[in-house]
Parts: sequence; C-alpha cells; structure tokens
Amino acid sequence: MKDAALELQENVSHAFERARAMPPSVYTCEAFLKKELSSIFAKDWFCVGRADALSQPGDYTTLELAGQPVIVLRDHEGALKAMSNVCRHRMSTLLEGSGNTRAIVCPYHAWTYNLDGSLRGAPAMTQNAGFCKSDYHLPKVRCQEWLGWVFVTLNREAPDVAAQLASVEDLIGDYNMTGYTQTFAETHRWNTNWKVLAENFMESYHLPVCHAGTIGGLSKLDEMICPPGEDTFNYHTILKDDSLRIAMAHPSNTRMTGDRRRTTFLLAIYPSLLITLTPGYFWYLSLHPDGVDHVHISFGGGMSDDYADDPDAQENFEALKTLLDAVNQEDKGCTEKVYKGLSSQGAAPGHLSHLERPNYEFAQYINRRIQAAAN
Repeated sequence: MKDAALELQENVSHAFERARAMPPSVYTCEAFLKKELSSIFAKDWFCVGRADALSQPGDYTTLELAGQPVIVLRDHEGALKAMSNVCRHRMSTLLEGSGNTRAIVCPYHAWTYNLDGSLRGAPAMTQNAGFCKSDYHLPKVRCQEWLGWVFVTLNREAPDVAAQLASVEDLIGDYNMTGYTQTFAETHRWNTNWKVLAENFMESYHLPVCHAGTIGGLSKLDEMICPPGEDTFNYHTILKDDSLRIAMAHPSNTRMTGDRRRTTFLLAIYPSLLITLTPGYFWYLSLHPDGVDHVHISFGGGMSDDYADDPDAQENFEALKTLLDAVNQEDKGCTEKVYKGLSSQGAAPGHLSHLERPNYEFAQYINRRIQAAAN
C-alpha cells in the first residue's frame, strides 16, 4: 500500500495551474487519520460554536477533540472556560451533550466540581488519610473567543486565535460578525470523510449541479472569485441578488456600499470551521473526524442583529432554515457519493478547476501539518 503522506506530498508539489485533487489514500487510510488527529486536531484551534449559545452562567457544551473529552462552559463570573471532561477519581466522563448546570457532578461516584473545575465535594472520602480536596482540579484547556466564535486547543503553544486570524478580520470587518445571533444549532453524522465535506464547502463549482433542486439556478460561476489562501484559512466570494432579501445588507446598514452589500463570503478557517457569511445571515459547519468514513458535524446559523427588529425577520429566517436543510440534504448525498467513489479501486484524482483554488490551498495546509509533525 502506498504511503498516504508521501502521496500527498507529491500531489501538492505541483503549481495550481497543474494541480489535481488529493489522492484517495488521504481519505481512506487509518494511519493517515491518526496523523491528522495528532498533528492537526490536537495542535490547532478547534471551533466549538458561537459564544451566544453559552450566554448564561452554567451553560455548557461537551466535545471530543482528538480523542480528549472536553467541557466548555460559562462560569459564575461570566467567563468562558474549557477543561477536561474526565473525573479525577475513577476517570469517568462527566457531562454529556449541552445544557445548563450549577455544578459538574460525576455520574459514577458523585464527586462534584465547581464551574471553575475545583473539587467541591467527594462523598465517603474521610477515611483516606492521603485525600485532600484542594489537590483535585479538572485540568484546564485553552479557550478563546474571536468575533463571537468559541475556540479550544490542546496545544499550549498555539498562537492566539486573534493573531492567527487577523487577516480574516481585515477581510470582513464591515460585516461585524460579532453582531450576529445564533438561532439554531444541530449535530449530524454523515458517511463521508471530514475532508470531503470540508472541500465541498470550499468550492462553489458544484452548486449548479449538486444543488439543482434548490440554489443551483441562482449560482453564477462567472461571478465567483477564488483568490489564493493564507496559512490559516482560505475563502471565496459569491454575489447574490435580492431574491433572498436577508442575504442583503439591511437598509439601516451604513457600513457597506455597492456590491459589498450583496457579497457572500465562504470562509474556511483551518482545520474545519466553515462559515457562509452574508450581510444579513450566517450559517456554519464545524467538522471533526469520526473514523475515516464518518464526520461529526456541528451545524448552526442565525441572522445579523441589523434584522432583529424587522416584523418579518423570524418568518424570513424560518424560510431560510427550510432552504438550508434542503441544501444540506443535497450536500449529504453528494459528499457520501464522493466518499463511496474514492474508496473504490478505480478512483484516481483529476485536475482541479480554477474554481477549486480553495481545495488546492486546503491540501497545502494538510500537507504542511503532516510534514511538520514528521520532521
């Protein structure tokens, strides 16, 4: 069997004008996935979701990041914090899913932790002379907020999110991404590799065909702009018309002029935060591998606060959510077909279109991370 890392290194050595899609092995090889988990997901910042979904003290969500169970919560002082989701006693996981809690209680022996991770109480431990409550604290995980997004990392040396994504902020500062409110959040699991879904988001070349039943007819390939990416992200843009009013800048929005008022940014923040940002609404996917053949998806979205007081705002967003659900189903079908195809013996990568520049940039990023870990 060919070494997937070597195949990828050869694949990305060509200039974009001669580039091909990534080789099948990088999607199907278990050993390559282990390298991704250790050199990408255990090292880079991972997006948990929107900060306004954790707005109240005790609001929490849980995740597994590169095999490590993590809690992210809002503490009693209003600060966002992340910590290990593993009890310091007999090592059970603690919280599940998302919700609100006054304390973190172990479901195995009821050891109870405060929202800062300190141990509050431990039943029936008075006869162990070596036990001291103050010795126990859930290990901290780095957590930062950026433009309304919550990120965590297992890497103590990773540069701050704001420093890494300063160029993104320069690109879309007039959208005021902090001023969007999430109105829905869901989780899904699809039968495809995480990179297949990430790449599907990164190019709009597929829109007229894969989304023929929904948005395909509104997608004009000649208006898509796909510039070179940067080390931590790539993007492309699409112009939209007023057939979907909440995709446009609100009349009260004086920050934007001209075509900017109808420009949609499709941002791919590495490794796996994918944001569709319009002047009126946003939606996003945050992806984590679940084996080579499945991906865990956090899917959410909402509206710019500019639209919050409009009498038809909720009606418009409900219509948009219905559309997004239909688009998601189309994407599910397309990406699962891609994974089935690239897993076959006859699979071989073809040349990329000029509209797939972000995919080329993504392959370069994956290769950089894998090679850096090997050296």
